[in-house]
Amino acid sequence: MGYADKIVLVTGARRGVGQLLTGHFLSQGAQVIGFNRHQDECPPVAGYTPLVVDVCDEGSVARGFEQVRKRFGRVDIAINNAAVLSSQYAMILPANAARSMLDTNVLGTFLVSRESAKLMRKAKWGRIINISSMAAGLQPMGDSVYAASKAAVSTLANVMAKEFAALNITCNTLAITAIATDMLSQLPKDKIDQIIAGLPLPRYATADDIFNVVDFFAAERSSYITAQTVFLGGVS
Repeated sequence: MGYADKIVLVTGARRGVGQLLTGHFLSQGAQVIGFNRHQDECPPVAGYTPLVVDVCDEGSVARGFEQVRKRFGRVDIAINNAAVLSSQYAMILPANAARSMLDTNVLGTFLVSRESAKLMRKAKWGRIINISSMAAGLQPMGDSVYAASKAAVSTLANVMAKEFAALNITCNTLAITAIATDMLSQLPKDKIDQIIAGLPLPRYATADDIFNVVDFFAAERSSYITAQTVFLGGVS
C-alpha cells in the first residue's frame, strides 16, 4: 500500500492510460481525484472522487481545485495525463484540431500544474508528473502539432522544476510508447507497428512499464530527481 497516505490527482482519468493509473493508485491505497471533461457514469469506487473539469478552461480548473481544497485540503501527486490527438499531415490539419491539441496538451498541463503547486506549497512536498509520448522524440509524419505539444510538456515541466524546487516539488515527464487505448485506435495499426518495429526495444508498452516509471518519479526517495524526461522503448 505504497500510496496509503497520498492524495493523487489524475487528469483524463476515465479512459486509457489515465484509467490504468487511477486503478494503480487505488490499488496502492491512495485517495484518487479524477478530472474528466464529462460526467463519470461508472459506479462509485471506494477512494475515487470524479470531478467534471475541462483542463482547457481556466475557470473550470479553478472550480475543480476549489472542490479539491474543500474536500481534501491538499494534492500530493498530480498526473497530467489528459490529451487530444489529431493525426493528419500538416497541409490538411484544420486549425481547430491544432488548437484543441495545444489547449488540452499544453495549456491544460500548465493550468493543472500551476494549481497543484499552489496546494503542494503548503505541505512543502509534491510530485508533478506529465504523460508525454514517443511522438515528441520520433517526430513522425502526420503528428506535427501533437509531437510539438508533447515536446512542450517536457519543456514546461523542466522550467517549473526550477521554479518549484525550493518548495520540494519535483516536475518530471514520462514519454510512453504505443499502448492499447482508445486514442491509439484512431491510428492505422500497420503504421504504428512499423514505428514500434524501429524501436531499440521493439514492442508495445504495458501498464507495468508505465507504473514503474511513475512510481519512481513519485517515490519519497526521488526528491533529487526533477526536470527529467524518461522515454520508454529506447526512444530519445
